[in-house]
Amino acid sequence: MATQLNLEEQEQLDQIKHFWKQYGNAITWVVIVVLGAFASWNLYNYWQRSQAQQAAVLFDEVDRAVQAADAARMERVFSDMKDKFSSTVYAQQSGLLVAREFIALGKPDAAKAALGWVAEKSSDAGYQALARLRLASIAIESKSYDEAMSLLNLAYPASFNALVADRKGDVFILQGDKAKATAEYEKAYRLFDPRTEYRRLVEVKLNALGVDVQQQASVATAVGK
Repeated sequence: MATQLNLEEQEQLDQIKHFWKQYGNAITWVVIVVLGAFASWNLYNYWQRSQAQQAAVLFDEVDRAVQAADAARMERVFSDMKDKFSSTVYAQQSGLLVAREFIALGKPDAAKAALGWVAEKSSDAGYQALARLRLASIAIESKSYDEAMSLLNLAYPASFNALVADRKGDVFILQGDKAKATAEYEKAYRLFDPRTEYRRLVEVKLNALGVDVQQQASVATAVGK
């Protein structure tokens, strides 16, 4: 009986040896790949958290430089942010923040450089849109209307369409094209949420062009009845 068991065990052992000889190498590599991927994923998550924490600290430094209106310091810390943490949202937020202060300090070229970086490098469509709109505003201020319009004709998320239409209206009115300006302002007025304060500003612009949107709405309501 013992011999029979020994023979069965030997046969099973031989089968295992045969199986391992045939598939063992492949199994080993699969295990290595799986464990390696798991380790890489954990390492990546750790790196992401570490990057975010360090970027947050540097963002505080950017904010302090902005609060102090220190242009040289702003340029230095924003450069550090771009070099070290360009993939984080803190970098894009820093670009928008320093650009606003550069404008206040009368440094439009520095503002354009910061906004241009955000518009080009950001993976977030919202940050890209904000950067492009602010670049368009700078172009309008410098009377570079073709440049402004080329920026406004780029693709934007739907939530920015009202603002884009309003800016286009500004360009057209400055170029003396009241018909196109009116059309864009009316588009902006329709797209803005009625509860948005900015919609009131668009209404003022339309009133200045001789368009009474309140009256138009009353007429439309009466016709609808």
